[in-house]
Amino acid sequence: MMEQFVNKIFNMDCLEFAKQLPDNCIDLIITSPPYDNMRDYKGYSFDFENISKQLFRITKKGGILVWIVGDATLDGSETGTSFKQALYFKEIGFNLHDTMIYMKNGTTFPNEKRYHQCFEYMFILSKGTPSTVNLIKDRPNSQSNKIYKNRWERQKNGDIKFIDKEQYKILDIGSRWNIWIYEVGWQKTTADTFAYQHPAMFPELLAQDHILSWSNANDIVYDPFAGSGTVAKMCLVNNRKYIGTEISKQYFDIATERIKTAQAQGRLDL
Repeated sequence: MMEQFVNKIFNMDCLEFAKQLPDNCIDLIITSPPYDNMRDYKGYSFDFENISKQLFRITKKGGILVWIVGDATLDGSETGTSFKQALYFKEIGFNLHDTMIYMKNGTTFPNEKRYHQCFEYMFILSKGTPSTVNLIKDRPNSQSNKIYKNRWERQKNGDIKFIDKEQYKILDIGSRWNIWIYEVGWQKTTADTFAYQHPAMFPELLAQDHILSWSNANDIVYDPFAGSGTVAKMCLVNNRKYIGTEISKQYFDIATERIKTAQAQGRLDL
């Protein structure tokens, strides 16, 4: 049944599209919704609660939803919408597996009354215990090659307890932290210059890193707010099946062009 949907982007409302999908059919969802009206998405809005329920329904047991959001500042206060959404996802059955940070190394001019805003949240939500976890290991260890014969843990009462275990050595490279830093801006987010007609793309490398972390080859990855097609493109590059929905015809056309360009290139120069 899924063959009619995979490796396609649909120019339609994601809520109506998701209703066509069977239960437990998507391995991984990666998306960034039009939160807090921070951008004018051609006048479109979205029904967060009903969309969330559909996303939970179509996610496979053990599947992951990566929800990338930030908060607007209104009347001197951040809205907190991101936290409200994360808590709602928990209410409907998702586990909050991790709260990650997407840090932008290159942003707009700072606010004179606040520290420079340079990040968004990446909520990693799982339907039960994650079935696929491929942690990216690219962080040099400061104690590389040091040998340990035991380890210690701080107990609930504050005491330190030493735990005997087999001798082990710290490896040269460890799993990265959960704060991910990316270069953003002109020809850094993507080399597809025509894609910058979209107002709020996230970097191709960010999409790729989540795809590699939470899915395997030939898994189905869905982006309900496909925008300029970043997730779909990186699925194509990394041997995953993609599904995308984008309600704006202008952005749908951009996403379609990016897929065609990636297919013509046969690979991506990162």
